[in-house]
Amino acid sequence: MKSTHKLFESFGELIYVVAMADGAIQKEELTIIEKRLSTHKWGKEIKWSFDYEVSKNNSIEYLYKKVIAYCEDHGPDEEYDFLLKVLDEVAKSNDGIVKEEKEKIDGFVNDLTEKFRKDIERINES
Repeated sequence: MKSTHKLFESFGELIYVVAMADGAIQKEELTIIEKRLSTHKWGKEIKWSFDYEVSKNNSIEYLYKKVIAYCEDHGPDEEYDFLLKVLDEVAKSNDGIVKEEKEKIDGFVNDLTEKFRKDIERINES
């Protein structure tokens, strides 16, 4: 059974995963997260989930698997487009780090967002 609340909880978890890809959440990432979520009808719920994960400091690998498992159960949803846009913006925002570190992080974040994009395409085709 689809749960909108659980879907947006998963969005907060995945935004946390992308923001933590470099080991720390950057000020620029938080600014983008707050800006994008402030205009979404479920933004407060997504932000709550993100903040919860910040306080728990859970494994990003565990959270990613949890999010994908929920999205598979939930099935296709037009809200995935919104999430992908937020993830792309967060991934591109980490300017406050050295070039070498940025290249490694960008590679990981790009791989992660591309993997999620493919997983969502597969889920939406179900």
